[in-house]
Amino acid sequence: MDTAARNVRDLLALAIEYAPSHGALIVHDNRCDLNRALTEAYRRAIPGATFIDFDTVTPEHVLDAFARMAPGDLVVLIQSTSFRLEAFRIRIELFKRGLKVIEHVHLSRMPGEQGRHYIDALAYDPAYYRGVGHALKARIDRAAGGVIDSGGERLVFGSPFEPAKLNIGDYSAMNNVGGQFPLGEVFTEALDLEAVHGRVRIFVFGDTQFLVNRPEHPITLIVERGRVTGVEHSTPAFDNMLAIVRAHEGEVWLRELGFGMNRAFSRELTVNDIGTYERMCGIHLSLGAKHGVYPKPQIRRKDARYHVDVFAVTEAVYLDDELVYQDGAWRV
Repeated sequence: MDTAARNVRDLLALAIEYAPSHGALIVHDNRCDLNRALTEAYRRAIPGATFIDFDTVTPEHVLDAFARMAPGDLVVLIQSTSFRLEAFRIRIELFKRGLKVIEHVHLSRMPGEQGRHYIDALAYDPAYYRGVGHALKARIDRAAGGVIDSGGERLVFGSPFEPAKLNIGDYSAMNNVGGQFPLGEVFTEALDLEAVHGRVRIFVFGDTQFLVNRPEHPITLIVERGRVTGVEHSTPAFDNMLAIVRAHEGEVWLRELGFGMNRAFSRELTVNDIGTYERMCGIHLSLGAKHGVYPKPQIRRKDARYHVDVFAVTEAVYLDDELVYQDGAWRV
């Protein structure tokens, strides 16, 4: 609890830059231990905040509380699953009102010791996240290509990259303040998707329930012209996921290239929720045509349905010929 309270206070002060002169509304539930722990952490960090138990009030009560908030105020959503308010897209609508937003989602997927990993992942080191994050973006944006070495297999990006996006707790150049936590990612994709080729070993993939699926042995993906054309050492669950994507999209594109930065998660330290584990320090990729951040001429947005996160065994990462990742750490 002390660690949670300290990490929340640091997030509020250093990343969100919340000032006590502004209002704060914390909407939570009490369905799991991690939710209760985080709620108590926010009580310690912002004792003057308004707290609403989502399960004890009507949706109208929550919407009315949102309506009373002023631009610059803070809303925190602590969700054992994910709150639903009919057609109200909570974070998007709150951002439109000029509110700062912190979302903690799917906490019930991370019981027991995983809750401790999640709390550790909330620690915010601005020198690390902003220093390494901006340096990675600068290096990605000027690269002509790159390589992921996953232990004897090489995935080659034979193209420059799309302008990298940051999720590092620095909102100085952004329209909105906040998002889904924990933090820690720089992401991009190949400017020319068909210039991606080679082989890559993955040790985790997101299953159909958005949970971490860790096969007994890494699965090798064979990539040609930006598409997964074969697999080795696969599992029935992974084969099923590929079949679902192919049934609706015809082929399996490889799109996102994510540079995860959160040192609380590693190949050994995992949590069940795939959206949380996506911040893991290392490389993750996405399979499927869906990646709405970067439009591509050969992919129609309305036909793109799937975005499946997969996590590469990452021995080394090169941008051009420069080594930028080795021994579990970024080197920029």
